[in-house]
Amino acid sequence: MSLERFLSQASSSWMSEDGPNSDIVLSTRIRLARNLNEYLFPTLFSAEEANKILEKVQGCIGEESGEHGNLEFLKMSEMQPLQKRVLMEKHLVSPNLMDESSYGAVVLSEREDISIMVNEEDHIRIQCLFPGLQLKEALKKADEIDNWLESKLDFAFHEKSGYLTSCPTNVGTGMRASVMMHLPALIITQQMNRIIPAINQLGLVVRGIYGEGSEALGNIFQISNQITLGKSEEDIVDDLTGVVKQIIAQEQSAREALVKTSNIQLEDRVFRSLGVLENCRVIESKEAAKCLSDVRLGIDLGYIQNISRNILNELMILTQPGFLQQYSGGPLRPDERDIRRAAFIRERLKLENRSS
Repeated sequence: MSLERFLSQASSSWMSEDGPNSDIVLSTRIRLARNLNEYLFPTLFSAEEANKILEKVQGCIGEESGEHGNLEFLKMSEMQPLQKRVLMEKHLVSPNLMDESSYGAVVLSEREDISIMVNEEDHIRIQCLFPGLQLKEALKKADEIDNWLESKLDFAFHEKSGYLTSCPTNVGTGMRASVMMHLPALIITQQMNRIIPAINQLGLVVRGIYGEGSEALGNIFQISNQITLGKSEEDIVDDLTGVVKQIIAQEQSAREALVKTSNIQLEDRVFRSLGVLENCRVIESKEAAKCLSDVRLGIDLGYIQNISRNILNELMILTQPGFLQQYSGGPLRPDERDIRRAAFIRERLKLENRSS
């Protein structure tokens, strides 16, 4: 494998699969934060310490990776800015690792369902991604990788506090469980503003498509736990699963209500958005995300028969600024990106129509 392999496709292999509740839940992620004993946290460590941590993790990957598939160790310092942005847009690295990457690295599996970030906010961040609502399955995979690495590395652990992390909110399990959800009906019916505060009161947080500080483009939201101390990994997963299932039920109810009370208006909205995507010559990222959300809703409701839901997943990433420029071979001005984005969407939808 090579870096180009991970940059050549908009969607990861696991994204092409359907999972439980995949009409509403796009993906599930489990992330475990770990640090090595006898080294300062990344906010304070020296260049020498940072490089030693890179060497230790790279040594683990080189010794044994067959159990978890082929793993590739990639240094962020050896990537171009556009290449780093593409990995961020695919959710394989965080915005923080993309921006502060002098001593950072990422370990990726061939299917891109495993991503191990090195020298981000913590020394190691293990991330496992699954399609649909599969929190327990993702946790099982993350625990397997955690145990494998812990058998080779000395993690910082306190008997009472648990795993020690740079951010106090991650101390304990060091786990952040999150679910990415497509919630267009709750937005259209203006229920999301009421739901978000209720979610926050349960110790969960709602963020945009790329996590903290990002916007909920295309009606896509990340819902994750805030508390890691004093609760087991299983309890966190169970609590999050329960809340997510309630949100799924509310989104389904909102969709049913829209079909019952505003069917022709909803159908018109869906096909207007499809018409824009099939015929536009210039389109900004926000408008593209809004139209893609409408079309995906139309597919889920059965209005549109000849387009795969997974194509929409692919286009959500393909139309991001980094991917557009990577595919074009270099930097583009914003107006040039809008033209290229429109062309990519038209071409991809035509290809899908021909194959259906």
